[in-house]
Amino acid sequence: MRLALLILASATLAGCTVGPDFQRPATPTPENYRGATERQEPVAGTPQATLGIGPQARWWQAFGSPELDALVDRAMLHNQTLAASDATLAAAAHDARAIAGKRLPQIDASARVEQQQANLATFGFSSSSLGLAGNPDFHLYSVGGGISYDLDLFGGVRRQVEQARAQAEAQQRRTEAAHLTVAGQVVNQVLSIAAIRAQISTAEMLLQEDQRNLDLTQKRKQAGEGTLVEVLNAQSQYVADQGDIPQFYQQLEEARHLLAVLVGVSPSELGVTEFDLSKLVLTPGIPVTLPSELVHKRPDILQAEANLHAATAEIGIATARMYPDISLGATLSQAGPAISDLVTNSFRGYDLFAGLTAPIFHGGTLKAQRAAAVSRAQAAAATYQQTVLEAFQQVADLLSALQHDAQSVATQAQSVAVAQHSLQLSRRSFQVGNSGILQVLDSERLYQRASSNLVLARSRQYLNVARLYVATAGGWTR
Repeated sequence: MRLALLILASATLAGCTVGPDFQRPATPTPENYRGATERQEPVAGTPQATLGIGPQARWWQAFGSPELDALVDRAMLHNQTLAASDATLAAAAHDARAIAGKRLPQIDASARVEQQQANLATFGFSSSSLGLAGNPDFHLYSVGGGISYDLDLFGGVRRQVEQARAQAEAQQRRTEAAHLTVAGQVVNQVLSIAAIRAQISTAEMLLQEDQRNLDLTQKRKQAGEGTLVEVLNAQSQYVADQGDIPQFYQQLEEARHLLAVLVGVSPSELGVTEFDLSKLVLTPGIPVTLPSELVHKRPDILQAEANLHAATAEIGIATARMYPDISLGATLSQAGPAISDLVTNSFRGYDLFAGLTAPIFHGGTLKAQRAAAVSRAQAAAATYQQTVLEAFQQVADLLSALQHDAQSVATQAQSVAVAQHSLQLSRRSFQVGNSGILQVLDSERLYQRASSNLVLARSRQYLNVARLYVATAGGWTR
């Protein structure tokens, strides 16, 4: 009866869980990412951000390239970094289930076979006095089992389960972020390949202009109207521009090799990657997640929130160690000198027990552990706030880049048109003898610089659009 009352009283206390309950951080309230005083004049005919629910799950499809979509799908299936992240996520889920198992009764079974020799002298007897030739040998067979249960009076185990699940959620968010990052890296590499191929195309076009200048100077020299110096100047420009092209091809091959690693294959298995920047789509409207929704969508913010949850649960774990704990249990054993004795009641034994452990003096260790847990929770809260601020900053930067890139592309396009016209006039003036070859070469250098800058501006625009998608997209789900 006393044992039953103890169990009842302990079960009543078992509903107590010490430590603070996790409260989800308050949602930020800003309606926009950028300040009202910042320049926000849109450029007609260029991509514009639209605040709303944000990009779709497969946001890379907005670029309108089935080949790009196929590469992202291959990366999601075969990227080794993602495979490691998926396995780590599975391990975290198993760890959480393992800790949750502590809340249930722990049952064990045992069986044992022994051969023993009794030392009669230990008990004050001699073998001869008992008519034995020596110490007797005998066999002992035993089977049994036990059950134990931690009442978890102050919720220490419950907090451990809560912490483990929060840590598993943090790993899940980390895995989602890894998938999102790899998808973004694949898109960036594809855009880089397309940009480098555009640079190669521009360099080869300029090389053709160099060849025209060289042919023109040679014809003028043969006609007696030009000089060898003019021919050598044109030839020097041709050779210098020709030397830039191998470096572009080196960059192109390195970009392909990195893309192969992201996709999870060797460079020789990657296949054709002839992406054309002009054939990729820039949609006029780019959906961007509202600030109030971004904190519930971005994997890095959700991971920081889960880390804060785990740190909050750790305070409860440390607090529970400062209070008493009661465990209940029972054992049943059956032992005898013969196997047939294992079913005989006379060889059966059992016990029921209740154990109490209570901290008395630990030199301040338990209080220090709790104080450390509180400090770690404060650090996790600050990290969460910092993660949110950095996310807002990243989106604000990319929104500014979206506007400025459009302005830059428009300006560079005008610069190319002016430089091309100037080159045409300079070459015509040289043909009729009104100017020298140096003026033509200067005009060509301006045209070359403007053409290269236009390619870089367009490439940067595509890359920043992709980064904006990644910055406001949610985690990957299979």
